[in-house]
Amino acid sequence: MQEIIGSLVIYKNDRKQLLDAINAFLNTDLKVKLFLVDNSPTSDLENVIKNSRVEYLFNPSNPGFGAAHNIAIKKAIEMGAGYHFIINPDVYFKEDVIGKMINYMKNNSDVGMMMPQMLNLDGTVQNLPKLLPNPLSVLWRKIKKPMGAYQKFINQYELRFVGEDEIYNAPILSGCFTLLNLKAIQEIGMYDDKYFMYFEDWDLSRRMHVKYKTIYFPKVSVYHGYESGANNSGKLFKIFINSAVTYFNKWGWFFDKERKKINKKALSQFN
Repeated sequence: MQEIIGSLVIYKNDRKQLLDAINAFLNTDLKVKLFLVDNSPTSDLENVIKNSRVEYLFNPSNPGFGAAHNIAIKKAIEMGAGYHFIINPDVYFKEDVIGKMINYMKNNSDVGMMMPQMLNLDGTVQNLPKLLPNPLSVLWRKIKKPMGAYQKFINQYELRFVGEDEIYNAPILSGCFTLLNLKAIQEIGMYDDKYFMYFEDWDLSRRMHVKYKTIYFPKVSVYHGYESGANNSGKLFKIFINSAVTYFNKWGWFFDKERKKINKKALSQFN
């Protein structure tokens, strides 16, 4: 049985960057398999690597990030795997991230989802775990003004006040590098493919957090070339807005009692 599976969803990616992500995942003594789900219009990336542990899946219909990862997650479940890594093409790491995250999840069966500490390429920490958002949270992160009030808000919303080395249960985890407990996924469901890109990881985190712990695990670190595409591309910004509307239509805009309850409980673990 192949216990540990990973998937990379790719779209016309830089080959060197992609190889760095692939090789980082494969650089382990554990028995792993990686699916490359290629949403590109052509299969030019099929020969990016030849390795028996890597399977290339050409998917030119490009159904979106979550829907493409779901293809690999389904295969992982069919193979009887217990654990599945969601990996962005713009990440890499050198330490034993895979083994340490797997060991933690194996020793804590109430964990459904985990992410490591994410670092910018200069080594500074990316503040990716979050409380559940409301529409103003999303808007305020874009505007960042007035600065004094914004700093107070962002320190709580992104849990920046928590010690950098502290393991904790965060309602929202980023999907750029995530370990999924497939037993939990079979219970709460995979990514909602209504999201083409953006917010699908927030949606999955929220559903998972209700029944399992969604753990931020800063004992290991991964480098992430964060580009904030929605801030630099009109096309991506439109996709971002559409996904935000999908998310808040599903969970509630300003009236969401469950959101308040979950965020209050998350903050109480730091008292």
